[in-house]
Amino acid sequence: MGQFRFMTAGESHGKGLLVIVEGVPAGLPMSEEYIDVQLRRRQQGYGRGKRQQIETDHAEIVSGVRHGFTMGGPIGLSIVNRDFANQNWQVRMSVAPVEAEVERLTAMRPGHADLAGAVKYGLDDVRPVLERASARETTARVAASAIGRRLLEEIGVSIHSHVLQVGEVRANPPESPDWALVESSSVRCADPAIEAQFIARIDAARENLDTVGGVFEVRASGVPIGLGSFVHWDRKLDGRLAQAIVSMQAVKGVEIGGGFTTASLPGSQVQDVILPRELWGERPWQHATNRAGGLEGGVTNGEDVVVRGALKPISTLPRPLPSADLLTAELKDAFYERSDVCVVPAAGVIGEAMVALVLADAMLDKFGGDNIKETVANYKNYMQTIGPRGDVR
Repeated sequence: MGQFRFMTAGESHGKGLLVIVEGVPAGLPMSEEYIDVQLRRRQQGYGRGKRQQIETDHAEIVSGVRHGFTMGGPIGLSIVNRDFANQNWQVRMSVAPVEAEVERLTAMRPGHADLAGAVKYGLDDVRPVLERASARETTARVAASAIGRRLLEEIGVSIHSHVLQVGEVRANPPESPDWALVESSSVRCADPAIEAQFIARIDAARENLDTVGGVFEVRASGVPIGLGSFVHWDRKLDGRLAQAIVSMQAVKGVEIGGGFTTASLPGSQVQDVILPRELWGERPWQHATNRAGGLEGGVTNGEDVVVRGALKPISTLPRPLPSADLLTAELKDAFYERSDVCVVPAAGVIGEAMVALVLADAMLDKFGGDNIKETVANYKNYMQTIGPRGDVR
């Protein structure tokens, strides 16, 4: 792949989260304030739990940036878990051995990684699984992605998301959503006629001591033709995007462009006609439609990249399901720890993060550069060559 990569560390109720981002060219403007904007967006959304009232996420840049610009080396970020200040967590998640007896969690939760994780790692307590498998880890991903998003801005790429569905309630958004309207919506809805129904559906789940899932859509605009590759399976960009989205906690389905809808249509109603020169807009090569979601053969085709994620309802239920005990396998109600009712709006922001991370890597793979000026110059030179082949000299 390309040179942009990241790694996260940390647990949900541990001291904090750590991020290392590698491969960022020197000279890119970067600040903690820029990263924190994305962290705040992740914490918003109707249906979130009390944890978001405790944490005010802030990423401290500890390396890789000097005087507001990247230096070319790995960028280190630190995000403190404020909830760790609670004395209970300082004991439960202490790095050092503790004298006090710590209660083991053995009432496994259906839908979580509790059983599989405990068996895989030989544990007699699901707490270590719960802590790392938690969606709290996505805070670190969003922080890392802010750096990728900043890279993409240098070549004119912007990334947005909105909620398509909550439970059985589906929106009918316009072809070109009003992103300012989406950002002002507590459920990130681009269809004002449906917003109240989204909220009512979340309220109904809360009243029933249940949870509700849905579908979010991520759109990346301004993506140039030619990112990704059709040469090898693991370099196909649609495959990399699908893996990135389904790596998100609770995501069970991915759709690119028309996705499952196009599977039931004849080919004549699915393929995106390539327009002749006289019908182009401001950019060379355009399609009459974008059912492919901006990707053909694993390569971007110049249209918006459109990716959707199907999110199952959160597995931690206020009214626990029956389950089995890890130690005895006897019937027991599943363990309950505070959680959200609906995270689809926040999942859209995390989806943006995953798309940004993949596209930033593909961008650097294509254009390279040790300094951002070199990267942008390579991009501009390339853009001069992408018109009709008869125009190339």
